[in-house]
Amino acid sequence: MQTISYEEGIIYEFNKENTPIRTVESGTTIRIETYDCFQNQIQTADTEVATIDWDKINPATGPIYVNDALPGDILKVKIEKIEIGEQGVMVVGPDLGVMGHRIEQMESKILPIKDDHILFNELELPLNKMIGVIGVAPEGEGVNCGTPGAHGGNMDNKMVAEGATLYFPVFVEGALFSLGDFHAAMGDGEISVSGIEVPGAATVTLEVIKGESLDHPMLENEEVFTQIVSAETLDEAIRTATSEMVERIAVKSNLSISEVTMLMSAIGQAEICQIVDPLMTARFVVPKWLLQKLNAQLI
Repeated sequence: MQTISYEEGIIYEFNKENTPIRTVESGTTIRIETYDCFQNQIQTADTEVATIDWDKINPATGPIYVNDALPGDILKVKIEKIEIGEQGVMVVGPDLGVMGHRIEQMESKILPIKDDHILFNELELPLNKMIGVIGVAPEGEGVNCGTPGAHGGNMDNKMVAEGATLYFPVFVEGALFSLGDFHAAMGDGEISVSGIEVPGAATVTLEVIKGESLDHPMLENEEVFTQIVSAETLDEAIRTATSEMVERIAVKSNLSISEVTMLMSAIGQAEICQIVDPLMTARFVVPKWLLQKLNAQLI
């Protein structure tokens, strides 16, 4: 299996002009190593957060050119495994996140990871390994790695975990896939603007899907299928995610928009991914058992 080190190339912006660091065939499984979101600049409690290079934030390893991926296709990304480092870091600061108005100075906290737990003072927190930044190059201008969008990017969706499969709309030839910004754990919302940030490596399988298209990323795991949307407001994000899911289920089943809307109001879940990035990200979640009963194969 191929491995790509972050030393081979990182990006700070998803951009169709980025030069690929590796070319792979559809169906390739590859291991991708990453920095943490601070590019490993905060290693001890003595590091002054204000003095780090803030131009080196959210680096993503890549891009990877996937042969036969063309605009209008879908790039399927199966997350086979997530590995993380032995410690994480969190930060808070003035005007950052939801509580920035109550915080007077930049602070960081180093969090050891041991025996599948995160040590926060005397507390043992459960791991929830996930990928914050993951996606493809957008069609138009580049999008910095701190911002989510239709291409994916900094969605900070805790469901982007081991065993999940993501589906990205392909906007440019080769898709130009990249990922980074791993978390040992992160709650819905990521309210401080920081999860438990860690370096790591992800093993993923990249596959091109022809004959289907998407406007925004989707995700599935063993239990659910989700529509993910990022927008200027949380209201807009969740409305778009909901409407795209309802319309897709209606197309893939023999139900009307009205019937699917009623079903989703009874069974579907409107959920928050993050509320602290330049765009807000939400997901609409549907249980797979319902899709199976409807015989609705969404992709």
